[in-house]
Amino acid sequence: MIALNKFLLVGLGLIAIQLISCENSSAEQHWHKGNLHTHSLWSDGDDFPEMIIQWYKDNDYQFIALSDHNTIGDSEFWYEIKERERKHKTLEKYQNRFGDWVETKTDSGKTLVRLKTFEELQSKFQLPDSFLVIKSEEVTSSFENKPVHINVTNIEEKIDPIRGTSVLDVMQRTLDAVHEQRKSLNIPMFAHINHPNFGYGISTEDLKQLNGERFFEVYNGHPAVNNEGDDTHVDTETMWDLINIHYYKEGKPLMFGVATDDSHRYHTFSSKDSNTGRGWVMVNSKKLATEDLISAMENGDFYASTGVHLKKFYTDQNQIEIEVGPEVGVNYEIIFMGYKKGAEAVVALKKVKGTSASYTFQKEDVFVRVSINSDAKKENPIMVDEIKKAWTQPILAP
Repeated sequence: MIALNKFLLVGLGLIAIQLISCENSSAEQHWHKGNLHTHSLWSDGDDFPEMIIQWYKDNDYQFIALSDHNTIGDSEFWYEIKERERKHKTLEKYQNRFGDWVETKTDSGKTLVRLKTFEELQSKFQLPDSFLVIKSEEVTSSFENKPVHINVTNIEEKIDPIRGTSVLDVMQRTLDAVHEQRKSLNIPMFAHINHPNFGYGISTEDLKQLNGERFFEVYNGHPAVNNEGDDTHVDTETMWDLINIHYYKEGKPLMFGVATDDSHRYHTFSSKDSNTGRGWVMVNSKKLATEDLISAMENGDFYASTGVHLKKFYTDQNQIEIEVGPEVGVNYEIIFMGYKKGAEAVVALKKVKGTSASYTFQKEDVFVRVSINSDAKKENPIMVDEIKKAWTQPILAP
């Protein structure tokens, strides 16, 4: 009961912060676009980090997290140019864009290129109040061939892959290591569970049993991650709701959903490639600083998107108000999804066709989130007829 009360206090405290920050419908909102899941030649991406960061910077992102597998890019590493790089003219493109910044050498007839460290990349690209480069790591482990991948945003010290007695044990031990680092170094950082349906390695039941996790990928732009599930596995949006019903009953803070690219391929573009620009988060933070972004996300003051932009999103003790920033010729449906006391599932409480809608909390409401669908097809989708969407975070009813 002590633990239960502790979780209730934390959860209610976080929601209270969110409600207070959004209660004035005339308050100015400051949305910052970012991708929290990105790979480079430091692990299994196929381009130099500078080229990747520059793409996001050029495409109106305000922050990017480099999250290579089991590395934080803090050592000297000379990458050998292979046939793949020669085919895509990867080094030539890099040299044309960054000139004398590029360091190469030849050893036994092989061309090697020094990958710049995170600190070098940050010093080159980060601009105060304009663009952030955030250190991250995808802590990549497994249990009995089931992939267990967890991103850590704003990590300071590398966390090695953790072994355990089950998928749940691996996840929990990794989360515990993140929490310990955050506490010992006194820096803001958080973990999010990556693509749970990748290899169907992480189940809804596994995620229900976690303690201390607040984020997971409701959408991942890699074509192999099965966001939509299959005949025997639920889609990630349904998974999200099932987790939060359980978390509510257990007195845990609700899980938040993020959308990411999980980008690996930067020279070929198709539904079979893990490309840029497919999923991102929009964070409402007055200041563009890593600690402020993390604070806002931990308060639930953000939404996930695959192409729908919100003009405003406000909540108070009585209702939710939402307005889409529309594309010309695109139609939208705003769906208020909610869980009511005694119910077995999250259901659609209200549907509105158009670009603005509101929902007044009802007596039996427990939590409500908003899903926004459009009839606009995604450019370079990962599945046939994929549409642009967005998801707000679940909000506990007063």
